[in-house]
Amino acid sequence: MPRIREKLWIWGQEAGCHTAAEWGVPEPSRMTPAEGAFYMGIPNVIIVGYGGKPAPPFHQYALPLHPMKNLVWSVVGAGGVTDATERAEVLKLADELPNMTGVMMDDFFHDEPGPKGYGALTLDELRDLRTQLTVDGRTLDLWVVLYDRQLRLPLGDYLALCDKVTLWFWRAAELEHLEQSLESLEALAPSCGKVLGCYMYDYGEKRPMPLDLLEHECQTGLRWLRQGRIEAMIFLATCICDLDLEAVEWARRWIAKVADEAL
Repeated sequence: MPRIREKLWIWGQEAGCHTAAEWGVPEPSRMTPAEGAFYMGIPNVIIVGYGGKPAPPFHQYALPLHPMKNLVWSVVGAGGVTDATERAEVLKLADELPNMTGVMMDDFFHDEPGPKGYGALTLDELRDLRTQLTVDGRTLDLWVVLYDRQLRLPLGDYLALCDKVTLWFWRAAELEHLEQSLESLEALAPSCGKVLGCYMYDYGEKRPMPLDLLEHECQTGLRWLRQGRIEAMIFLATCICDLDLEAVEWARRWIAKVADEAL
């Protein structure tokens, strides 16, 4: 019987990439993605590029991630940064990592349409990417980030090309609308697997995450997991796990408490 732990993921980014100057977090972090996963007791890792790091080739960076149960790597990085050469390097990496099960598109959608529509890639480019996701005899899942505020946008055609959509609430105060937001996502993307993104820092307000709101999100996510409405939960991010943040330590204790319960 599956356990809750198997449905938990951690968002992995370069140690120290979230700075005090940009986000107001304590610094510097020295925790790597593999260390963060071990510290939090989470077996599944998503590696997302941030500010050009990690830079290809990824072989050496990926070595500590071989023991992870499942691994997803970004083909669109933080800020919606996308590069065809880097995407090719990620797909090459999948050849040597049998635990790599998908690719992530971070900050993919724009709040207003741009030259490529609402996405960092056009619909045709997204379709082309899907044709490249069969690697070493297996097909990688295509994951995408969607913010609560973007649920009002006409994104159905994009989401129909994705396998997993991850729902995030940029400002902690928006977590009061969890139930309504999931209902909206279920209507917008009926064919996608749903994943709940859990920030352990309120990046939208550049301040620590209120514990009552984090607890509300985690308990709601656990209920949704048991109901089958979502497939997984993601905790963000490894690069703040060693900064003595109260929310990180609360999440770590909560994971330890529930992770071995049967789903």
